[in-house]
Amino acid sequence: MAPMASLAPVAPQAATPFAVLARRTVTACAVAAVLGAAAAPAAFATPAAGSAPATASKKLPGGLYGTKDPQYDGVWRQSLALLAQDTVGVRPATSAVDWLTGQQCADGAFAAFRADPATACDAKTMRDTNQTGAAVQALAALGGHGDAVKKAVAWLKSVQNGDGGWSSMPGSPSDANSTAVVIGALASAGGKPETVTSEKGGRTPYEGLLAFRLGCDAKEEERGAFAFQPQKGALPPNADATAAAALGALGKGFVVEPANKHADAKVKPLTCKDGQGSDDGKGDPGQAAEGADAYLVAQLDKNGQHLLSAMPGAEKQPDVGNTADAVLALAAGGHGAAAQQPLEWLEKNAADWAERNGPAAYAQLVLVAHATGADPRSFGGTDLVAALNGTGPEPAGSAEPSATPEKDTEDGEGGIGLWWVIGIGLAIGAGIGFLLSGRNKKNGR
Repeated sequence: MAPMASLAPVAPQAATPFAVLARRTVTACAVAAVLGAAAAPAAFATPAAGSAPATASKKLPGGLYGTKDPQYDGVWRQSLALLAQDTVGVRPATSAVDWLTGQQCADGAFAAFRADPATACDAKTMRDTNQTGAAVQALAALGGHGDAVKKAVAWLKSVQNGDGGWSSMPGSPSDANSTAVVIGALASAGGKPETVTSEKGGRTPYEGLLAFRLGCDAKEEERGAFAFQPQKGALPPNADATAAAALGALGKGFVVEPANKHADAKVKPLTCKDGQGSDDGKGDPGQAAEGADAYLVAQLDKNGQHLLSAMPGAEKQPDVGNTADAVLALAAGGHGAAAQQPLEWLEKNAADWAERNGPAAYAQLVLVAHATGADPRSFGGTDLVAALNGTGPEPAGSAEPSATPEKDTEDGEGGIGLWWVIGIGLAIGAGIGFLLSGRNKKNGR
């Protein structure tokens, strides 16, 4: 988050997640823009810091988190903010929840931002699976939005590609990040991702996701990693895509139950015995997640307990967002001990990054703290919860989360409970993970 602040939709060409940062330039992408634009920057983007913001001269809508142009990441950052607040027992403002639900199209999809929700979505509305998947996770967690969740899930299923996966923009080739986000959404809504098969091909989301894994044909040090998308017939290992895929392969969304930080079970690198390292997408998702975690641990150890930026010219720069994504993935895999050192690195180095990147970044760190058993109200000296609350409308209240909160299900039953292109300039100055920016990277490890 997924990760963490990488969030952003993808675009039509082969995308590059920049931690999902600048995913594709706005037009190039519009979809691709978000993901690929940044030359592989972000798949889930966060605040768009690009040029000529559509809302630059307009007052931002009430209830929206953040002060930057929401054109490419409005729904994404709003969803992560609401999800993070719910996770730590904060009851979001009604206006914030209403803003999110008001962004949904009649067919169930969400675009990154609709300036005038009263105007119906049409064929030109850029519907986005990443934004929709994030919204599903937030609304399912909050409870009471069963109809909206059900419609969104139905739309996601309707745009599944024949290979079993998803792209950020319907009609484009699948990518690992978007597929992982949708898997998380399906699971969060109470569904079983493994039962969802593509109309053409009959493939499951897990088959689609594992098709991006580097198996026994790859170099030994790259085995277990995931690529964002194939490039020139090859699968380049991508750390952000690997972190996203590790969550997706376990059928998990952005909220991960706290891992035992004292667990000393070693991560197990992908083995080429008994077909576990097959490259046909038919492998075991759990083993694939384990192999992905092993790849991430190797990269973290290699770089001093943080991941490096994939941005051209900034390859030696620490990537805070992707490091957060990796920590979340390790916690999801039950590797609490392995997550501790990179977590400590985040506690020392993430505050300024989060302040620059706003609500999605704070939310990502809150989710990381929750997953690792750290205190989000004292994270390296920063009260992440207060900082996140300060980026949006005043919360309606705060209470300890219920031990067994009801959640919306895919069938619409629910109770009460709780990657886009960030600008290229922003992307270059700060690392952004798949949760923050939207997910989508191209190269990079």
